Amino acid sequence: MAKQNDAGVYKLKNGNWAYRYVLMVNGVRKEVRKAKDEFGASFKTKREAIKARQAAIDSAQNSRKPKPTVRKTVQEVYQEYCANGRNDRAYTTKRKQDSLWKNHLCARFGERYIDEISAAEVVDYLTELYCSRGLSYRYVEGFLKMFYLLFGQAYSRNYLDVDSYNKLCINKDTKIHMPKLKTDDDLDIVSFNREELAVLDDYFHGTNAETAYLLGRYCGLRINECYGLKWSNVDLKNGTILIDRQMQYQQGRIKLVSLKTRNARRTIQMCDKLKAYFQSLAERREQDQLHLADLREQNQRIIAGLWYNKPAIKLFLKENRHDGRGEKNIYCCRSGRT
Repeated sequence: MAKQNDAGVYKLKNGNWAYRYVLMVNGVRKEVRKAKDEFGASFKTKREAIKARQAAIDSAQNSRKPKPTVRKTVQEVYQEYCANGRNDRAYTTKRKQDSLWKNHLCARFGERYIDEISAAEVVDYLTELYCSRGLSYRYVEGFLKMFYLLFGQAYSRNYLDVDSYNKLCINKDTKIHMPKLKTDDDLDIVSFNREELAVLDDYFHGTNAETAYLLGRYCGLRINECYGLKWSNVDLKNGTILIDRQMQYQQGRIKLVSLKTRNARRTIQMCDKLKAYFQSLAERREQDQLHLADLREQNQRIIAGLWYNKPAIKLFLKENRHDGRGEKNIYCCRSGRT
């Protein structure tokens, strides 16, 4: 566990906590001591005092910054974020953000200035999505994250002053938040009992999705991680699986891409049943390599030389040359080799 930065925080005789910090104002050393928050409540725990001290220091430093002189619309803030602020984001994250923006937020808030939007207006909009339009609670939480993202970007780029940002995103009494959960909404995780799992086992047994099903059942892999595995990731001797990539559908193409986060790269221990299943797959794979070698050689297509030009490719494809097995080949333009 990371150690708390408790410098400047101390305990009072009555058991409550207080903090102090020092700032330089116009070359003069100014010391501040406080034992209560902005609402007059005492700090009951050390953690509360640490958070209040850091917030007070940030507020004092930011209050000396010049107020924003450039006004930006929400659309301009989002476009600037897309161009410069999300190069390190995953493809799926960008896709979700673009979907929420194009399908919902752009028409409602795109032309509005970012500094004129109030917290109450955002909360009313989230309530409308959840209660009036009937969108799921988890889906509406994505809108809340988008608003935090937009206000944070505007603040970091000096399009939003510190007081407005604190009201929108920091102060627990005024910041934007989700509407109350409906009484009939259940967000608990649903699990299967043994009888239901037996039905699923029978359903997937012998199908082309059985491997992905067993990986999800016994290892908790996501579906994209299942289809991103190669045999080089499976260690049958030690009974482990290395998760280092995932399959994604991007811009009309199926690709193997890196995982979303660093922590997603992991090595998983297989249970005995899953290990036996992969051992049987490996044996079947070795047998297929022997029995189906001729068929695979017959169906393969070989492209020799990647330095020929496109007109030459069109020319040889037009000739529709075939070999003796009836399979079309692309011939190398200069050497004539397949």
